[in-house]
Amino acid sequence: MSVKIRLGILGGGGDSLIGVLHRVASNMFDQYEIVGGVFNPVWEENIGFAKKIGIPADRIYKDFDELVSEEVRLPENKRMQVISILTPNFLHFPMAKKLLENGFNVICEKPLTTSYKEALILKQTQDLSNSVFAVTYTYTGYPMVRQMRKMIEEGQLGKIQKIDVQYYQGWINPVIHDPAKRAATWRLQPEKSGISCCIGDIGTHAFDMIEFVSGLHISKVLSDLNYLYEDNKMDVDGTVLIRCSNGVKGVIRASQIATGEENSFIVKIYGEKAGVKWEQENPNYLFLLEDGQPLRILKPGHAYNSDLSLGGTKLPPGHPEGIFDAMGNIYKGVAKAIKCEPYDPGEFPTITDGIRGMNFIEQTVASNAEGNVWKTLDKL
Repeated sequence: MSVKIRLGILGGGGDSLIGVLHRVASNMFDQYEIVGGVFNPVWEENIGFAKKIGIPADRIYKDFDELVSEEVRLPENKRMQVISILTPNFLHFPMAKKLLENGFNVICEKPLTTSYKEALILKQTQDLSNSVFAVTYTYTGYPMVRQMRKMIEEGQLGKIQKIDVQYYQGWINPVIHDPAKRAATWRLQPEKSGISCCIGDIGTHAFDMIEFVSGLHISKVLSDLNYLYEDNKMDVDGTVLIRCSNGVKGVIRASQIATGEENSFIVKIYGEKAGVKWEQENPNYLFLLEDGQPLRILKPGHAYNSDLSLGGTKLPPGHPEGIFDAMGNIYKGVAKAIKCEPYDPGEFPTITDGIRGMNFIEQTVASNAEGNVWKTLDKL
């Protein structure tokens, strides 16, 4: 019988969507056991939440520093093996760095840090520690996104000609127009969220998705961002023209003021032989478009899909695979890496993906600030 990986969690308490998402995902394949953590900086809420979800109180710590100091004292076969960071953005870097320095594997929410400089330091730290590090660009876990990656990798679309990715939400619309509300929202506070709201939160998903499915690297960006109000320091909407290293051009459209939109993440990749289209709100359908041929719809669970897609499919055809499943697939891949088992590079995003996401965010903001000019991304 295999022994479950001992998982600790930082943040994600109360009614946090991201918290329940990670907890369910970690349990999905019976690979992990949540043994403790710090769910909230307020002790009463922290310990109360732990009791609510059935986590023993002896591994619930008053703060992050106590967690690290106490866990490293435990025998190696008892201490947490991997820790998930689900806190606001500004805490990602100091927490991840200290965890790596103390030998822990890390699963971190995106964006990886609040600056590109921090991200590079984190990579240097990981190189020295040799720990597994995953960044949860959740949508890469969807079976049909993974199928899209393999189809492009195998040349079914031919040479890529056009990329068009849209990520529209409307959640910030009721907040942004009220001065008091926007001042109280942490995602609109640079000291907590970093230099970008919309691009940092959802635009980076679009950026990572393009590189994940296409196999291309975005080399240049030109952005036009929208802040709406002069006293608002964080972008809430934007359009980014992209150029890839091999000359492929495309566009990223991201918005959190798209009134009425829920989570409209649409990916369209067009090649010389065929095109593919995927919509996050209908994740079971991958549309295959070819000149002179009827539209085809590929769905998860069928034998015509790739091993990477089928490996992340848990239900028979016709049964929806949702966002919990996508996150669960990422945790499954990280478990393989921690156990030194063979795994496909597409099974979980790495720290390099997180670093590139930070570089994209900073250059996109700089492009807008400098008058909508082209900015070059670093090669990693």
